[in-house]
Amino acid sequence: MDIVDAWMQHPTLRFARHDMLESLRRWTGMEIPEQEPPIEGTVAAMDAAGVRHGLLSAWHGPEGSLVSNDEVAGWIATRPDRFSGLAAVDLRRPMDAVRELRRAVRELGFVGLRVVPWLWGLPPNDRRYYPLYAECVELGVPFCTQVGHTGPLRSSETGRPIPYLDDVALEFPELVIVAGHIGYPWTEEMIALARKYPNVHIDTSAYTSKRYPPELVRYLRTDGAHKVLFGSNFPMIEPARALRDLDALELDEARRDLFLAGNARRVFGLGTSP
Repeated sequence: MDIVDAWMQHPTLRFARHDMLESLRRWTGMEIPEQEPPIEGTVAAMDAAGVRHGLLSAWHGPEGSLVSNDEVAGWIATRPDRFSGLAAVDLRRPMDAVRELRRAVRELGFVGLRVVPWLWGLPPNDRRYYPLYAECVELGVPFCTQVGHTGPLRSSETGRPIPYLDDVALEFPELVIVAGHIGYPWTEEMIALARKYPNVHIDTSAYTSKRYPPELVRYLRTDGAHKVLFGSNFPMIEPARALRDLDALELDEARRDLFLAGNARRVFGLGTSP
């Protein structure tokens, strides 16, 4: 089976120890490592679930880099067959952010940008994102973000799909958007945007398949077959756990293949599976 995980992190110690993850550690039982985790541990978690390729995300917040683009590039260099990278940038410095995105794509080979709005307290329609949207279009890479409530102890307001992401999709119709974490409790809003805009997609990271809201399952089974991507949010949720109840979704073979890999390969330009 071909599976692409659209949202993964290989955690650095500074990421894993950050106080923003305290609530997630409490919910998921994720432990703080004593030393820098080896990339082989992430590969092993992928192998246990049959995940062939993972999109590793860098993380940058107001306090600085938690997982740097260069660290992600280093991990990818060890296993280019298993990973692609998603860049992170400093929203406070718009021109530096554009230059870093350009470097990450053109020099490091990354396939997209991810910005997590609650880290900055800035919704996606804030002016500081807009130069990055234009650059994503020019570079031909997706913009990836988080929608829905926040597991970490931060305000959830920035994760509302409407009006924030709605504004972005309206003003940047060429921008390919991948909205992770389903959008719960505003899942219907997120589905409405995916239906409304050809370039808006949803990924299921941070949720196990048995916890997908019924409206998302209906969308997967019907007109959303080309719009939903599998994601785990590793290490918070291991891919095997995220996929454990996949059969209960009752997807036909074509929709299952699109959900698990086909949509991600198309959206991120990953090509066909080897």
